[in-house]
Amino acid sequence: MVTLKYTEPELKWQIDNISCQTAVSLETEPLTSEPGFVLWQKDIPKEYWSLGGKELVDRINAAKAALGSRLVILGHHYQREDIIQFADFKGDSFKLAQWAAQRPEAEYIVFCGVHFMAEAADILSGPHQKVVLPNMAAGCTMADMAEPDDVLDCWAQLGEIGLADATVPVTYMNSTASLKAFCGCNDGIVCTSSNAGAVLKWAFAKRERVLFFPDQHLGRNTGAKMGIPLDQMLVWDPDQRLGGHTAEELVGARIILWRGWCSVHMRFTVEQVGAARAKYPGVKVLVHPECTYEVVQAADLNGSTEFIARTIAEAPPGSAWAVGTEINLVSRLARENPDKLVFCLDPVVCPCSTMYRIHPAYLCWVLEELAHGRLVNHLVVEPETARWAKIALERMLEVR
Repeated sequence: MVTLKYTEPELKWQIDNISCQTAVSLETEPLTSEPGFVLWQKDIPKEYWSLGGKELVDRINAAKAALGSRLVILGHHYQREDIIQFADFKGDSFKLAQWAAQRPEAEYIVFCGVHFMAEAADILSGPHQKVVLPNMAAGCTMADMAEPDDVLDCWAQLGEIGLADATVPVTYMNSTASLKAFCGCNDGIVCTSSNAGAVLKWAFAKRERVLFFPDQHLGRNTGAKMGIPLDQMLVWDPDQRLGGHTAEELVGARIILWRGWCSVHMRFTVEQVGAARAKYPGVKVLVHPECTYEVVQAADLNGSTEFIARTIAEAPPGSAWAVGTEINLVSRLARENPDKLVFCLDPVVCPCSTMYRIHPAYLCWVLEELAHGRLVNHLVVEPETARWAKIALERMLEVR
């Protein structure tokens, strides 16, 4: 494929007129103006409900200054821009998990992400460190698709037909601490989109089959990249006996994929890829492996959020990129790479609705409480769960 280079005037026109606008204002609306606030954690004091952007920025910065080196704020790539501006470190879940494991100096780790990420930070951080999640309602719909009881039932059924002993359980980082613990005590492991390929190679070196949950698409796309045929990757439906398969079918499977998905990445379609190519000749299509197999196959490149950010940063000036991942990251990459055309594949634009629940008012509240010696939204994983989950997470961090 020939890559068409865009001149600076063309880039400016394209960015100004593209349908999925990538410009995001740092202006913060008060909590009372957020349409989703009715579903968020509501015990935040009412004095924070109506605070505007400037006052929130001033108060957050004052609280950060008061806490000094005792505090570190971690920000996931999908966070809204008015949160990322306060992050001391930003990255994907793998990079931030590494940070939590390797930096013992901070007394307080305020994790601007979702629940499973803060759990991983608590598991990997030192006993003297306290992890705070600004909004306890910030969860993950994908993680919720793999209920621990359903996974335990799946494992029991695999045991009944003699397959559990030949299967390695692999859970994506986007899962509860209890499922990471399940993997830890069953010779399994955790993966992220950054290291899923290396983790599957590790798993297949141990046993002949993998149970991969909760995201079927990351599992399928990673398996396909390793050369595993699609008919050897079966989807387990937790509502059906043996996941909807016969014992013989499961014996022939290399990867058993949990029926789960990311609501954001499921929005991207092959038709959107085609539309981007038609509108911008020579555009490169870069998507996250949580997208469907068909979209990944239609794209030029796929990889983790870190891979996406690095690829665009290292791309030549004037190149054009249609990106299939969460809009906050796409918007940030567009601003950080003004010499390139960077836009979202989805013209409707869909943020991660649960990640979006980390509003600056919540960050302000938890920081001011810490500055006054009060700990709120302290996320703690039960010790036995943490012990086994840490084993699975440490296996992940050791895989190269």
